[in-house]
Amino acid sequence: MRHSPLLRGAAVAALLFAATAPAAESSRDQLCNQAGGIASQLAVISGLKLHHPVPCDLITKDKVNEFLRKRVKEATTPDDIRAEELTLKKFGFVPADFDLEKTTVDLLTEQAAAFYDYDKKKLFVTETTEPATQGPVLAHELSHAIADQNFNLGRFIRQGRKSDDGATARLAIMEGQATWLMSEYLARQLGQSLKNTPALVRMMSALTGTSGQFPVFDNAPLYLRQTLIFPYTKGMQFQQAVIERDGDGGFAEVFRRPPVSTQQILHPDKYFEDAQPVSPALPDPKLSRSYKSLVGGSLGELDHELLLDQFATQAEADEIGPHWRGAVFELREDRKAARVVLLYAVQWDSPEIAKRYFEAYRKVLAKKWKKMDVASETAAAVTGTGDDGRFELRLDGPVVTSMEGLPPTID
Repeated sequence: MRHSPLLRGAAVAALLFAATAPAAESSRDQLCNQAGGIASQLAVISGLKLHHPVPCDLITKDKVNEFLRKRVKEATTPDDIRAEELTLKKFGFVPADFDLEKTTVDLLTEQAAAFYDYDKKKLFVTETTEPATQGPVLAHELSHAIADQNFNLGRFIRQGRKSDDGATARLAIMEGQATWLMSEYLARQLGQSLKNTPALVRMMSALTGTSGQFPVFDNAPLYLRQTLIFPYTKGMQFQQAVIERDGDGGFAEVFRRPPVSTQQILHPDKYFEDAQPVSPALPDPKLSRSYKSLVGGSLGELDHELLLDQFATQAEADEIGPHWRGAVFELREDRKAARVVLLYAVQWDSPEIAKRYFEAYRKVLAKKWKKMDVASETAAAVTGTGDDGRFELRLDGPVVTSMEGLPPTID
């Protein structure tokens, strides 16, 4: 889904949701003097080589915000952000007046307790991070630094940009591994290990409510909240599954052979089986030449589960989502007519599941629009008009397609 490029562009390898409060006096030296010892322990745990010490420093929240705004301008263009925002709005993930760039920067600023800048090869901890949590925070960021020294995180992210869903999976590798190593570092201080305590993994990978501590996060749309925490929670559980199968070699394996979809993160057996996503054909709207392709991409199992969770039911998300096989979309725009058409196709692993999704997606359409008028309806097709124009929803074997925002008549 197109939320990923902006999050990837703005984000550095960060630790989110750490407890923050006005910190006691803490100097840069007090903080960074811990880094060498923690990094050495992480290298032993992971089996990855620490090639050189990692510079670190304190940073204010204002400077974090400034850094993120600069990173967005360097990594994305206004046209990219507009296309990404339009896609989220067309699918109904965010409201019509939503400002994606501002919300993303504000969200990451609020959430970042620390971050590792893989361009400058330096980690930063926010001044509001309590001294009691600085050790875990350093462990998370140093895990990123060690991964960067061995696998070049900047290149790792860039190589995943061919697939939106695959890029989200790569983020889950980065954040999931760092979260696992941070948690193992803490567990070993208590004489325990995640390697033989699966219940501990589930507990430590669970990010729960914020109790009003993070208002930007609390007020963000469901889709942004869930896709923000996904790399940490599900990524950690995925790393555990790989370690259980491959031992310490799993720390390097996930970078050398990264997962290609969020489905592989959610279901590690799909990763072990090398289950590859398919690309079903988009429907042909037969539009005039005035319509130009604005953006296209892939949608993963995670996107579909969140779509169903938001507009249908959690039960349908849990039951239908794992049967995803692949999905694509494209936006085509006629700027003169001020019209954007959404083309969308998703393939499931059986016609029976596709039919269930067809019926569920009809509910999605009815709920994401203020008004939906059905012109015709059969067991395999629904046509009519929604808030943004005509639509055609169709079922063909294991494939469901939708065209939304079509002009009143074919040009």
